[in-house]
Amino acid sequence: MNPSKRQFLGSAAALCLAPWVPAWAQSSDWPTRPVRIIVPYPPGGSSDIIARILAPRLSDALKQTVVVENKPGANGNLGAGLVVQAAQEGHTVLLCDVGALAISPSVYTKLSFDPSKDLRAVGMLAYSPHVLAVHPDVPARTVPELVALSKQQRLNFAVTAIGSAPHLAAVAVQQATGAQWEYVPYKGGSQAVTDTIGGQTQIIMNGLLATLPHIKAGKLRPIAISKRERMQLVPDIPTISEQGVAGFESGTWQGVMAPATTTDPVATRLSALMAQIVSQPDVKAQLNEQGAEIVTRNPAELAQFFNSERARWAVVVKSTDIRLD
Repeated sequence: MNPSKRQFLGSAAALCLAPWVPAWAQSSDWPTRPVRIIVPYPPGGSSDIIARILAPRLSDALKQTVVVENKPGANGNLGAGLVVQAAQEGHTVLLCDVGALAISPSVYTKLSFDPSKDLRAVGMLAYSPHVLAVHPDVPARTVPELVALSKQQRLNFAVTAIGSAPHLAAVAVQQATGAQWEYVPYKGGSQAVTDTIGGQTQIIMNGLLATLPHIKAGKLRPIAISKRERMQLVPDIPTISEQGVAGFESGTWQGVMAPATTTDPVATRLSALMAQIVSQPDVKAQLNEQGAEIVTRNPAELAQFFNSERARWAVVVKSTDIRLD
């Protein structure tokens, strides 16, 4: 056997005997600098809560600084656009309601980016159903009672932003029930909640994660949640589905997206690390206690979910003719 052939066979045998190395391990040179988690909403919302739980643990795992930056505006599109422009290899990522991001192309006529092309899926982290809640002075305790009341007197419905996921969920309920409330738009969930607590608005649809503390404090009264079946954490809150809108489901799906230039190994590694973190018993318990369920999906699964949500809500947007510049 000639030397070159012997060397080739020896190398092949070494490869066969070498331990299998997962794809994410090939990204061992990442990160080389601090990682920025952009939350495209004001502080205090569902995405912000999860990002700030995640950041210190991710920093420990990566042996690198991880910072959370709130970049609110344009229903999350300002922050998403900043991540698109960053185009750094996994060093700037977006943590947001990916369902809301999927809605944006249908709502905005002049969106500066296409999330399906300019961003790539990294991983899903958690799900929190929307909760339909009212100011305690509102004399309605069920969806039918609230619908009937909306036809008798003016009810202002706080929405986190025009064209947001909670707004479209409320519109879907309105279309199904014939409710006649008036929408009042805000620039984020935290201010919408504050004004509903203060009585400036009477109804709100918002992520349970960010709203449950105010329900527990008696500052808001829950009417229904948007999960298909009742939630173990709040078993006494009936679903919208069981109150006349069969099969209804909506919510905030917290996930991470990155610039489209981010490679598979980096996305896979980051996804796996984040899934491990949110699945840790203490983190899981903390999020469950606040109204979020851990739902993890890898990059491919999140991409499939994103595309299905984009198609689903495009139908609702078309039926309402909600369009923004």
